[in-house]
Amino acid sequence: MTRARRILAKLAAVLLCVGLSGIEPPAATADELAKTAFGGKALPADLPARSYGFYSKGCFSGGVAIPVDGPTWQAMRLSRNRRWGHPTMIALIEKLSRAAVADGWPGLLVGDISQPRGGPMLTGHASHQIGLDADIWLNPMPDRRLSRDERETVSAVSMIKERGLTVNEKVWTPAHARLLKRAASYPEVERILVHPGIKKKLCETTTGDRSWLGKIRPFWGRDYHFHIRIGCQPGSADCKAQAAVPAGDGCDKSLAWWFTEEPWRPNQNPDAPKARDLMKLSALPKACMAVLAAPSPASEMAATYHGGSVGAPVAAAPSPDLPVSAFLPESGVPLPAWRPDR
Repeated sequence: MTRARRILAKLAAVLLCVGLSGIEPPAATADELAKTAFGGKALPADLPARSYGFYSKGCFSGGVAIPVDGPTWQAMRLSRNRRWGHPTMIALIEKLSRAAVADGWPGLLVGDISQPRGGPMLTGHASHQIGLDADIWLNPMPDRRLSRDERETVSAVSMIKERGLTVNEKVWTPAHARLLKRAASYPEVERILVHPGIKKKLCETTTGDRSWLGKIRPFWGRDYHFHIRIGCQPGSADCKAQAAVPAGDGCDKSLAWWFTEEPWRPNQNPDAPKARDLMKLSALPKACMAVLAAPSPASEMAATYHGGSVGAPVAAAPSPDLPVSAFLPESGVPLPAWRPDR
């Protein structure tokens, strides 16, 4: 073979490896790292919406994305491509955002939901794998549209005292409690994970109806955001449900345990990334191989959720020069100015 032909052969091999030759890459194998396979998918599986496995070991198909911007929410950390979820999850976030504004909260900053096809993430969470988890920041949404750069760099504000376990009274407000109560009010929500200090604050200050407090569960982290988890949805026979929350408001010995030394010892946190980093595709439900191999929708827009329909026409996005309040819902719900005492 001549030198020129050898060079051309090597170039063709390189093009094949990077996917520029028009030939599909080889199918994933069972011994491949699950986070690599699922983290490399840019779009969801174009199949019916179904969750497979458990929240920390599974995947899902038929995912939809929450729009980057809405009248009562903005999605954060867009570069992660984690604004995908089961349609019921996305619908819930939009519903919560509208109700929160009506309650006096300026709107939601939406954090990680799931990757397009779920599965273990390249970084971060151990859960969020089946499209039924979502993180909502405890920062109120500003009254303007954040730039893409700001969405990558703006930091959420911790609700917990530095080097402490209790709420920082300088940043915590009654409006935070109202937001959590609203989120817990939906029957599809099974639990909401928060820092133990936030749960303690709610236990100490909630009067009247306390039935919703049972869904608010203390967990590691979650001082900058709260984690909504909904249950397995109809049609997902292979979705593994989590045990129901115990009866009562949870303001008991189970909460007091979090204020001992035991939960904060090294390696105690089951949400640590080690299991995620080592998990292979063979550890996931068998259906996840089919989810990986399934075709994608035609585009991201074709799989974006718009008020109950996927791929519907999108209203003009807010201009960066206009406040979000200029794009209110048709219901006319005002977008109030944020004040710490609200």
